[in-house]
Amino acid sequence: MNLPSHIFDFLTEAKANGRKLVFGLVDPDQSKSEGLLGLLQGGSISKLDGFLVGGSFLTKSRIGDVIDLIRQYSKAPVLLFPGHEFQVHPDADGLLLLNLISGRNPEFLIGKHVVAAPMIVESGLEVIPTSYILIDGGRVSSTQYITNTHPIPQDKVDIIVATVLAGALNGHRTTYLEAGSGAYIPIPPSTIAKVAAVISHPLMVGGGIRTLDGVKSAFDAGADVVVLGSILEENPNFLEGL
Repeated sequence: MNLPSHIFDFLTEAKANGRKLVFGLVDPDQSKSEGLLGLLQGGSISKLDGFLVGGSFLTKSRIGDVIDLIRQYSKAPVLLFPGHEFQVHPDADGLLLLNLISGRNPEFLIGKHVVAAPMIVESGLEVIPTSYILIDGGRVSSTQYITNTHPIPQDKVDIIVATVLAGALNGHRTTYLEAGSGAYIPIPPSTIAKVAAVISHPLMVGGGIRTLDGVKSAFDAGADVVVLGSILEENPNFLEGL
């Protein structure tokens, strides 16, 4: 089974060249909000290097609508960030196959992947196996609630690093450190640095990053991709500072 790899190549080439990437996370449930439309219609949209599309309560048709909307304003790659096994749509450029290895719920370690696998293969989407690691951001996140898993406490850095290593040993091609949508506390730069030191593949960081200094701190610590979500909805002009 040969699946495309152009998005992963894009990520690894950027990492090799020291180019930092900013992705926008789009929740299709909020796709008609003034904030998102303002972002897409504004000139700063060109500052985004890619999009992640995903949410907790959406349908396949809704995902297609959002992808079409993004395509009207940007040529940047669109990756699915699925919160449900049926959130697969062939119009995307690829899919992050999220393995929630910070939790112990088997449904999000393999169960939902088994259900989705035939649909993913049929779609022809590029698939990027991803260690998805939820870290406490100071509030109960949607991911935590829906998956019935516990985030890793921020002070348990040794456990975070060991979890990242376990994902790498299992062949995951990216790591996503997630503090959760609307997190009060972003992932500390010191933690990002310790994770970046033990992996060679692209490192994505998101959740609670609401300032330009926060973006810079994550990059300086070793993040290859910073994912921005709610701040773009609330302030479409945020990207101008980048």
